[in-house]
Parts: sequence; C-alpha cells; structure tokens
Amino acid sequence: MQFTLGIEEEYQVISPETRELTSHEQKIVEVANRHMEDQVKAEMHQAVVEVGTNVCKDIYEARDQVRYLRNTINSIASDLDLRIGAAGTHPFSAWQKQLLTPHPRYNEIINELQDTARSNLIFGLHVHVGIEDRAMALHVANSIRYFLPHLYALSTNSPFWEGRNTGFKSFRTKIFDKFPRTGIPDFFDSVAEYDDYINLLIKTRCIDNAKKIWWDIRVHPFYPTLEIRICDIPLNVDDTIAIAALIQALVAKLYKLRESNLNFMIYRRHLINENKWRASRYGIDGKLIDFGKEQEINTRVLISEMIDFVDDVVDDLGSRDAINHIHKILEQGTGADRQLKVFEESGSLEKVVDFIIEQTVDGVE
Repeated sequence: MQFTLGIEEEYQVISPETRELTSHEQKIVEVANRHMEDQVKAEMHQAVVEVGTNVCKDIYEARDQVRYLRNTINSIASDLDLRIGAAGTHPFSAWQKQLLTPHPRYNEIINELQDTARSNLIFGLHVHVGIEDRAMALHVANSIRYFLPHLYALSTNSPFWEGRNTGFKSFRTKIFDKFPRTGIPDFFDSVAEYDDYINLLIKTRCIDNAKKIWWDIRVHPFYPTLEIRICDIPLNVDDTIAIAALIQALVAKLYKLRESNLNFMIYRRHLINENKWRASRYGIDGKLIDFGKEQEINTRVLISEMIDFVDDVVDDLGSRDAINHIHKILEQGTGADRQLKVFEESGSLEKVVDFIIEQTVDGVE
C-alpha cells in the first residue's frame, strides 16, 4: 500500500489596510484556474479560498504542492492588493458583514441552515489518505477516531472570535458544531451498516448526497480515500505537513495491524468527545484521558506516545523528518499559542492578523 495523500486548505482573504476579511469577488479563483486545473475553489463566503493538492505519492510531493499553492495564491492575492491568512478563525471580523457566494448548492444550504450556515466563517485542514478497499477504510476510520483529539490539539489555531479571546485554543469547532452531522462519528460494524445509514438519510430527505455528512472523519463518498477533517488550518507549511504526515502514518499503522489480524481498541463516541472538548479548550497544554488506563495524562505525553506508536511505519512512508517537526510544535506551541503570545505582547488583534499573514507564507518561496 502506498497511502497516497491529498491536502485541502482553506485560506482567509484579508484587506491589508483594515486587516479584516474581505470579498475577493472570486477573482483569485478566476486567475488561479487559468493555470491550476480544479485546484482552487470558491467557498460559501467570499472571503474564503479553498485549495487542494493533486494526489501525492508521498509527503515530499505533498510539501511541494502545499508550498506551491500557498505561494501562488498569495501572489495572486497580492496582485489584487489582498493578502491570505491561515488560521481557523479571523481574530475580529464579524460574519454578519461578509458576502456570500451565489451558487445553487450554497443557496440550498443557507435556505436550510439559515444563520448556522451564514455564521460558519471558519477555516480548516482536510487530509485525504488513499485506501481502495472501503471495508478497510471503514475499519481504520473506526480505530483512528481515538486519535482525532490528539491531532486536533496539535492543530489548534483559532483562539479569537469576533474580537474576543474565547478562552479556547480552537473555537472553530464550537462554531461548526451548530451544523448537523458534524463531530466524532459513531462506530459502524460494516460497510453495509454505513451504507444503510446514508441511504436512510437520503430516503428521508435529510441529505441529497453523502457529502452533506460533515464528520471529523469520513470514508469519502466519491473518492477512494479516508478524509480527516477535524483540524484547524495550521499557520505555516511545516505544521500542515507534520500533521498530514502523522495522519498518514496512523492510517498506515492501523492498516498494518489489521493485516496482521490485530486491532486497536475501539472506543465509543461519547468517550472520545470528552477528549475532543479538552483539546478544543486547552490544545496541547491540558490533559487528555487515556481510556485504557482510565487516567488523565498530559496531552504532550500522549502525543509523544502516538508518535512512538507509528514509529515502525514512518521510514517506509519516508515521513520521519516531517513527523519530527511535531516535537517543535510541542516545544514552541500550536498556532493558537503563538497567536496568543503576539496578542499578549502587543495588545493588538491587528498585530495578530499581521502575524498570521506573515506565517502563512513563511518558507513557501
């Protein structure tokens, strides 16, 4: 198994004068699509640009593509006298002032979800790992759910919302939780059970297709991938690549265990949700629950144990250097910690925005 990678990032579009989110009137998408086929897309809010890598054979190719995408989108935005930023929420822009993208799909979502959709001004990282066998993908999804709060803690990068320090290291998921069919998914015994669930929702007009299931992890409805969606978009390329490499390694390790007729312990959603809440509130500075030991353990310790857990697959994946960057995140703090430090030193949310803009393109040229 090669465990190919695909990485999607959602960028903020920012006015360099006001530091507020602003509409780019889809001009960034128009320019980008002239030489980047289907890699740059509009989103529901006009202050958002979504980018996606092509299918990458390894983490090195993924790094090159993420750097290229950030550099290219930043260059296009700069030519339009705009900037881009990588953070899970904007520090002070109000969602009520943001323009929405006219599109039948977005119109339908807004008509159904109303202010839940209009206020969903958030920015995430989605990582796809290739698995052809849907049954195996579902098995890995069931198992990897335990590690989602650990990954989330590492990615926390949204401490501010509408001009306030929320007290959370990631407020992004608190906003997204208002959507239906979000959060940690339940355990599914089989692909047939999963498909029955999807078909029931379609039959009863809850959804028209499986893409309207917005869980933190899902077996993708159209691609042969497992998609991990829980993470805030990280500040810089190194953080994104480190987290993507760790996700890939977890998938590979759980796959390897299954191939050897071994399984990782399966935990129920209500237990994993306890850890997700802690990760949102405290990031890497708190404690998560080790359910096997039935104890609270320092989050940094559990993340180090997670890195040890995947150690036997990282060299085959060629991702040791990328994953080693996780130790730097543990030492220097997540994007949220770094944003909060800038705010503590300057007292200025505008300075925080400047820091986000600077970090977004750090090392991409």
